[in-house]
Amino acid sequence: MTISQRVQAVPPSGIRRFFDIAATMQDVISLSIGEPDFVTPDSIRKAGIASIQRGETKYTSNSGTVELRNALADHLAKRYNVRYDAEKELLVTVGVSEALHCAMLATIDPGDEVIVPEPSFVAYKPSVVFAGGTPVVVETRVKENFQVTGESIERAITPRTKGILIGYPNNPTGAVMTREKLLEVARIAEKHNLLVFSDEIYDRLVYGVEHVCFAALPGMRERTILLGGFSKDYAMTGWRVGYVAANPEISAAIRKVHQYIIMSAPTMGQVAALEGLLHAEADVQEMIRSYDQRRQVIVAGFNQIGLPTFEPRGAFYAFPDIRRAGFSSEEFCERLLKEEHVAIVPVTALGPCGEGFARTCYAASMANIEEALTRIERFVKRQK
Repeated sequence: MTISQRVQAVPPSGIRRFFDIAATMQDVISLSIGEPDFVTPDSIRKAGIASIQRGETKYTSNSGTVELRNALADHLAKRYNVRYDAEKELLVTVGVSEALHCAMLATIDPGDEVIVPEPSFVAYKPSVVFAGGTPVVVETRVKENFQVTGESIERAITPRTKGILIGYPNNPTGAVMTREKLLEVARIAEKHNLLVFSDEIYDRLVYGVEHVCFAALPGMRERTILLGGFSKDYAMTGWRVGYVAANPEISAAIRKVHQYIIMSAPTMGQVAALEGLLHAEADVQEMIRSYDQRRQVIVAGFNQIGLPTFEPRGAFYAFPDIRRAGFSSEEFCERLLKEEHVAIVPVTALGPCGEGFARTCYAASMANIEEALTRIERFVKRQK
């Protein structure tokens, strides 16, 4: 067989099929793609343009520009009180996706197991598989506000367990882990000497709660691989700039993988990201306020329609329970798209334990959110 077993073991993205169907239709309101509807703030765009105009079109250091790494080190120290050495412990990557894959390739051997709470981002399990490891799923539930518990993680640990991969604020549920729950995970990681891969790409997008950086918890800095970036917080998805922070030994290993498969993140993107860190805080705060307004509207709307929705406290996703319609998640989303031209994502694409729920992204205009709610209500009423 020509295709590797690792690739054969990973199904195509279950989300992409809905994007492809929606692309063939007119008048579709998409609450599916997890992307800010804001354009990148003006000062960030101008910084990127100026970089190109200055002729800064060559490779940077494999690790990223010194200026961006220094700014990231200062940012993490000021915001979360965790300090990284910009030279030895920080690496700029092509988004968090590359950071995640490089981290897995650098630390996971064939046969190693990585615990992955679900529902979760669609790339988590494949990243483990592509590195030769085995993802071990731990389910989260609405009754626990989709926060993973230390008890459920401990039950999944075997002699082959190498690490835990968590992503909070969470895609697709919008859940945020409390400090107490994260401390449970930290105790388990320390007890069993596990790595923790912590995807914190949505760290700034929280509403009425505090985001806790896992690496800042007592004793966790040395065993945590912290993944972050600019796509969501700064509306910079297309710029492809992320980062990974870890202790010097792990960072060196990740950098080695990065050197051979990427070389360096886009130069103009790094310049733009630096501008975001230094001068775009007002823009970030305005986006957070806008998302919060939309969050409240969509959650109230779903609850009024009769699709119970727990309150998401982070990212920009709502997670309605659609079981009252009498369909599977897949059928609900497909029929809603075809009959009412509203695109949302069946959460079975993000983990089987999401059956009965759907992911909706409220990074859309308020007008589109309100019209989508009207169409969804019409659809649900027809099922009675």
